[in-house]
Amino acid sequence: MQQTRRRIVVGGDHAGFPLKGPIVARLREWGHDVTDVGTHSDEPVDFPDIADQVCQQVRAGEADRGIMVCGTGVGASIAANKYPGIRAALCHDSYSAHQAVEHDDVNVLCLGAQIVGDRLAFELLTAFLGAEHSDEPHFRRRVAKLADLERRFAGSDD
Repeated sequence: MQQTRRRIVVGGDHAGFPLKGPIVARLREWGHDVTDVGTHSDEPVDFPDIADQVCQQVRAGEADRGIMVCGTGVGASIAANKYPGIRAALCHDSYSAHQAVEHDDVNVLCLGAQIVGDRLAFELLTAFLGAEHSDEPHFRRRVAKLADLERRFAGSDD
């Protein structure tokens, strides 16, 4: 697989644990620099705690992109999208995984271990990591509007 070598942070809860291991192994096999923030067992853990570790590394520039794996990917996506500067997408198809980056500058991919198997997960990773955000003005403008929304509602109780 020919891709840009990236620094990737990967995390998942206990429901995502069975898929997280193969993902980490495959990313390393592909030559990426991978940080695995856990969980490292099938003992229950709360996905917001793992999302915090993944998103903080992406926000700090310690990782180029993040991968979150939970049971369905829904909880991981909700948690990750609470962080300013994080644009997380739950993807179950390669087209969305690619377009999410190209059009929306997504920096965290969320996967559901109970929804996708290893083979599809690897296809999604290939699409996500192989994509770059488009320089087209309308895509840049839309991502800037997302950042404006974050600033406008940060700390708001509305």
